[in-house]
Amino acid sequence: MTASMTGFAAHSLNLDHAGVNIDLRSVNQRFLELHFRLGDEFRALEPQLRELINQRLVRGKVECRISLNVLPVASLDNGLNPAILERLAQWQGDVRQRLPDSMPLSVNEILRWPGAMQGATLSQDALNEAALAGVRATLDELVESRQREGAKLKQHILDRLAAAEAQVASLEPLLPALAAAQREKLTQRLHDALGEAGHERLAQEIVLAAQKSDIDEELSRLATHFAEVRRVLNQPGAVGKRLDFLMQELHREANTLGSKSVAAETSRVSLELKVLIEQMREQVQNIE
Repeated sequence: MTASMTGFAAHSLNLDHAGVNIDLRSVNQRFLELHFRLGDEFRALEPQLRELINQRLVRGKVECRISLNVLPVASLDNGLNPAILERLAQWQGDVRQRLPDSMPLSVNEILRWPGAMQGATLSQDALNEAALAGVRATLDELVESRQREGAKLKQHILDRLAAAEAQVASLEPLLPALAAAQREKLTQRLHDALGEAGHERLAQEIVLAAQKSDIDEELSRLATHFAEVRRVLNQPGAVGKRLDFLMQELHREANTLGSKSVAAETSRVSLELKVLIEQMREQVQNIE
């Protein structure tokens, strides 16, 4: 399925005492370029995350964000920390032994002491497992997003391709008449210049001119490239680079068609083809 390089996906996981938020977004890039914005709890996962993304994506500039949000339930009263309380009591006793007039710690001061209240603890292994599972799910969503966008790009290209094929088809029935008119015009000019004495030279010049203005080969190659674009669009996997090459070939043939033009109709078709090919090329730049 044709996939775009542009996409976005977000996923949130709720653990017992925290939430993990994951964002993946991608834009156009010639190759696969990964950027990570990870919370401190997840920095060690970067190699595994890089491997996961490499398995699913081929091209694009991808940004991966993972953050930890401690839920309010984690800060509720889970009891006092006996170790901290014992240490505070020892410190207070030592201070008051040396400074008898010092004020004892109030209950409020004790409760506000760092670590005095036992909060819920989060296992790093559990966090890592949740983050990796979340990234897998988010990657699924990102791939689907890129495929939906790719389907739109594919249809856009197919519409322009059909219009280009119609332009070529409109020109083909006119070729015999255009060639005959060109030969007649050239014959008259050479006859005026060379006269009857140049009959042999006249025939040679007409043959050479006919060869230079013959566009059958260009039209044949255009048709071949059109068919190849359709075939590639229906291939699985990354096809963007192949399509970009085909757009270059189509543009080259359209240019040659214009340079060989001996009639206004041929020039018009060449110009229309260039416009349609450029529109296709712009969309191809978005395809993986």
